Amino acid sequence: MSNWIMAPILIPALAAMMLLLEVRERHWLRRVTGLTATLALVPVSILLFRQAATGDIQVYSLGDWPAPFGIVLVLDQLSALMVLLTSVLAVPALLYASHGDDRLGPNFHSLFQMQLMGINGAFLTGDLFNLFVFFEVLLIASYGLALHGRGPARVRAGLHYVVLNLIGSAVFLLALSLIYGATGTLNMADFAARAAELEGPALTLVKVAGLLLCVVFGLKAALFPLYFWLPATYASATAGVAALFAVMTKVGIYALLRVHGLAFSDGALAGLGDMALWTVSLLTLGLATVGVFGARRLGELVAYLVVMSVGTLVAALAWGTEEAISGALFYLLHSTLICAGLFLLADLVSRGRGDAGDTLMAGPRPPAAGLLGALFFIGAVAVAGLPPLSGFLGKVMLLRAVPAPAYWALLLAGGLLAVVGLSRAGSTLFWRAGEPMAGTVLNKGRLTAAVLLLAMAPAMVLLGGPLSAITQSVAAQWAQPDLYIHAVLGYPGGAQ
Repeated sequence: MSNWIMAPILIPALAAMMLLLEVRERHWLRRVTGLTATLALVPVSILLFRQAATGDIQVYSLGDWPAPFGIVLVLDQLSALMVLLTSVLAVPALLYASHGDDRLGPNFHSLFQMQLMGINGAFLTGDLFNLFVFFEVLLIASYGLALHGRGPARVRAGLHYVVLNLIGSAVFLLALSLIYGATGTLNMADFAARAAELEGPALTLVKVAGLLLCVVFGLKAALFPLYFWLPATYASATAGVAALFAVMTKVGIYALLRVHGLAFSDGALAGLGDMALWTVSLLTLGLATVGVFGARRLGELVAYLVVMSVGTLVAALAWGTEEAISGALFYLLHSTLICAGLFLLADLVSRGRGDAGDTLMAGPRPPAAGLLGALFFIGAVAVAGLPPLSGFLGKVMLLRAVPAPAYWALLLAGGLLAVVGLSRAGSTLFWRAGEPMAGTVLNKGRLTAAVLLLAMAPAMVLLGGPLSAITQSVAAQWAQPDLYIHAVLGYPGGAQ
C-alpha cells in the first residue's frame, strides 16, 4: 500500500500534462479534467491519512534506492494531515474558479495542478534538496497563477512576489550546499542523525545553514520582516487562486516544523533559532493586527488575517511543546479553510458592487445581501476566535499550551482588533450600503464553493473532540523524531 504515497504527486502531474495537450478552446473539457483530478485527490488523501493514523511511518524509495542514497517520500501523520488539508481546500477553490475566472488566461488549469503537485510533494518528501525542487515547482506555478487575469495591480504585486522568492531560492541553495559540505547528506533523517554528533567548524557551518533555512522558510511562511509581499499579492489574485494560496504559507510553517522537529530538537543543534522565531512571530502577529485594522479592501483585510495566523502558529512552534504543536495544528486547519472561504466571499461581494468592488466604502448592496451577510458573520466570528466557532477552540488550545504573557496579550488584543476591523467591514458592505445594482445575480456555483469552506467553522466545532484527538496524535508522533529517523534509515544512528 505504500505505493499510494506517490498518488498525490502523480495525479496532478499527469492531469497538468493532459491539460497542456487539450485544445484550449474546449473550456468544458479542461474544467472536467481539472475538477476530476482534484476530486480524485480527496479519497486518496483520506486513504493515506487512515494508513498514517495507525502510527506506522511509511517510506517509499524511488528506484528502490535505500535512504540516504536515494530519494524517499515519507508518510507520517503530519504529512498525511497536510496533504488531506490541501485536497479538501483545492476542490472548492477550483470549483469557484471554474465559473469564469479560469477563462482569463490560457493555462489556468494546468498551473493549478502543478501547484497541487508542488505542495503535496513538499509535504511528502524526505529530502531537503527535493524539498527545494518541490518549492520551485509550486512557486513557478504560483507565479503564473498570481498573474492570471492580468491588470496593473496584479502585475505589480506579482513582480514583488517573484523577486523575493527568487532571492529566497538562492538562499535555500546556499543553505543546502553548507549542509551537504558539512554532513555529506541532504536526507532529512540522515541529516538529523549526523547533526547530533557534529562539533567544531562543521557544527558552525550547519548552524549557519540552519539559520538560513529559518530565513527561507520564514519568507515562504510570510514572517516579519518578509511578509510585506503577501497582502498585495493575495488581495490582487483571482479568488480561487487566493483561496488556494491560503495553504501556501502553511508549506513554510510545515518546513519549519519538520526541520525543527528532526534536527533542532536534540543534540548540538537543539533550540537553534527558537528565540529568533519567537520574537519575529510575535512581531508578525502584532503588525498583522494593525494591517487588519487599517485595511481598505476586504481582500486585503483577509490577507492580513492570513499573516496573523502565521504569527500565531510560528509562536506555538517556537514554544515547542507537544501541547503547543497540537493546538497549532488545530488552529492551522481552521485558519486555512476559513481564510480561504473569506477570500471567495470577498469576491462574491465585489462582483455585486460594480466599481466599488471590495473597497471598504459606501456603495451598492451586493445581491442576496442577507445571505452573504450571514456568511460573512460566520466567517468573521470564526476567524476572530469568538465562541462558539472553530477559531475559539483553536485559540483556547493555544492559550492553554503557551502560557507566555506577551503571547496572550497579542493573541487576545489581535482578536479584539480583528473584531473591530471585521465589524467595520461588515457594516460598510452590508448595513450602510445603498440599493443593489440592477441586473446583478449571485452565481450559485461560486456561492456553493464559499459555503463549503465557511461551513468548516461549525463543522470543526461539532467534530472538535475527534479533531483534537487527531492533532494530539500528530503532535505526539512529531515529538518523537527517532521514529521518523528509524523508519527512513532502518536504524536510529544514521548512515554507516
